[in-house]
Amino acid sequence: MGKIHQLSSVLANQIAAGEVIERPSSIVKELVENSLDAHSQRIDVVVTESGLGSIRVIDDGDGIARSDVPMAFKRHATSKIETAGDLFRVQTMGFRGEALPSIASVADVIMTTAVSGQEGTSYHIRGGEEKALKPAIARKGTDILVTELFYNTPARLKYLKSPKTELSHLIDIVNRLALANPAVAISFTHDGREVFRSAGNGKLQQVIAAIDGVNVGRMMIPIHGENPDFSISGYISKPELTRAQRSHITLTINHRYVRSYALTKAIIAGYRSKLMVGRFPFAVINIDLDPVLVDVNVHPAKREVRLSKEEQLASLLEQAVFHGLANQNLIPDVGSQAQQLKAKSSAESSQFGEAAPVYQPAATPAPTQAAASVEKKAQEDDHLAAQPVVIKQRDDLNQPALQAFDQRYQNEEQATPFEQSISDQSTMIGQSDSPDVKTEELTLDIDDAGSQAEQRFPDLQYLAQYHGTFLLAEASDGLYLVDQHAAQERINFERFRHEIGEVGHDQQAFLTPMVLSYSTAEALKISEHLDVLRGVGLNLEPFGQNSFVLSEHPTWFVEGQEEATAKEMIDWILSDAELNVAHFRLKTAMMMSCKRAIKANHYLDDQQAKALLKKLPQCQNPFNCPHGRPVTIHFTDTDLEKLFKRIQDHHQAYSRDFDAHSF
Repeated sequence: MGKIHQLSSVLANQIAAGEVIERPSSIVKELVENSLDAHSQRIDVVVTESGLGSIRVIDDGDGIARSDVPMAFKRHATSKIETAGDLFRVQTMGFRGEALPSIASVADVIMTTAVSGQEGTSYHIRGGEEKALKPAIARKGTDILVTELFYNTPARLKYLKSPKTELSHLIDIVNRLALANPAVAISFTHDGREVFRSAGNGKLQQVIAAIDGVNVGRMMIPIHGENPDFSISGYISKPELTRAQRSHITLTINHRYVRSYALTKAIIAGYRSKLMVGRFPFAVINIDLDPVLVDVNVHPAKREVRLSKEEQLASLLEQAVFHGLANQNLIPDVGSQAQQLKAKSSAESSQFGEAAPVYQPAATPAPTQAAASVEKKAQEDDHLAAQPVVIKQRDDLNQPALQAFDQRYQNEEQATPFEQSISDQSTMIGQSDSPDVKTEELTLDIDDAGSQAEQRFPDLQYLAQYHGTFLLAEASDGLYLVDQHAAQERINFERFRHEIGEVGHDQQAFLTPMVLSYSTAEALKISEHLDVLRGVGLNLEPFGQNSFVLSEHPTWFVEGQEEATAKEMIDWILSDAELNVAHFRLKTAMMMSCKRAIKANHYLDDQQAKALLKKLPQCQNPFNCPHGRPVTIHFTDTDLEKLFKRIQDHHQAYSRDFDAHSF
């Protein structure tokens, strides 16, 4: 008797379930996507015990005819694919017929479904074996109940995480599906408590507000981009609103949530130097394209896709993000930042259902006219927060967000030591009069029209210097604090982009040539990138085995730090061999601009301070230093009046209905 035999259908489905059904959130994803394919306008997800007790998905979609119900649970049974050609024009969420049989093979499933105008059907299947098929009273749509998950595959059950971790995965996938489909009303209920609900009115910004909070929703910027192959739409956050992980970037292709390193990288690249190092934005972006240009059949759970013309799409996406930020005033407002901190505190206290105390203000005297105005605005904000899926398009709204999870708003970047005073700056390096056309990096941080930056940046009048570090200035709309190091670093950076672009004209010889020795592996890597180093003025020549000699350096190196600067630039090649000339020059400009910026605790006279404030708005991005730290912070008159209790801060009297609108 031969040793080779065919697996039973039940065992084959259980093996397939390991690829498709990894945890409770996988079941929710597959069932909700089936509901979307059925043209549902409302989908309710109800789970108990983080999905280990039960998972129920109810929709008002097309339903399934009784004759098709048993077939829906057969492996590779589908209504979406008939020929090989259909596989390359998939326009639905599911198509391979794996989800239902995979779920049914590792759980107990009861489906109740009805087609419009027909009697409903109830179907019970457990561990891949049919238990009952009978008529049922049911409205149009489908109701699927999944219990006893992984009862017959205990090894998979053992590798599930804690209930809170599994719940977080469930909430995350529902959020992603809601963001991908704002025209569908989606709700999520856990252990009898509604955690999330979207309005289903097609307004993406309202869905963002419902998930991440009202204040986050208000800080999102719409973006658009289009070419003959792709159409991009969505929202990105202002640079001041970031997180330490990329997890708040949601990408959808034809409204299917996917993961793509190349496209995520393009979104971040679109911010240029407006983001701090190690910080990532919020973004929800949908890409519409012809199904022929995307292959969704490369991952069992369809989380990853293969794109044709991916480079062109990434370029379009980067430009869409860049132009979306181009005309925005990106000066952080102190009031909005304070509200973010309040929102974070509220989210921490309310995580997984712990309600925050409701504030009950004591009796107060009759409000003044100014206070009455703030009172009216606070009441409007209260109404908005009580209905987080309803958001008004207003720039002056600044209300704390209702956060879902502990999303820490960290500020990890620290100021780099200063090394040169502003009085020496004009003699060190001249302003280039001619634009550089040699390398693309000189446009990596430039807005399209330099005059737009001056229009977006306030006309600052110098007042004083604080602790030799910050400049105080006023404008018609309030008080501004300017970080003098970050400001001059930005000015230097925009000068160095041009200076580094003119490599080869001005070189200075070392008194004694530098001999640099490396290991064999490092020497080979450096040898492969000698052209990149020459692109920034470092002409290394081989000098024996595993050694190089450097006889001269660009004149824009900081005096006394020539050797250290050259070694640091070579180290970049060793740590990132994928650097091209453009990005290498950009990193060099960032390093040099920091090295030549003003020192900490360096006191400026009035003339030097005014000169700095005069040069700053002439920059094409005066809002951030090259490392992404803000140059300027804004205090509105209202912020100052609140600090001095001239008017009541009604945000402190803010109450939230956490039972309905928070996690």
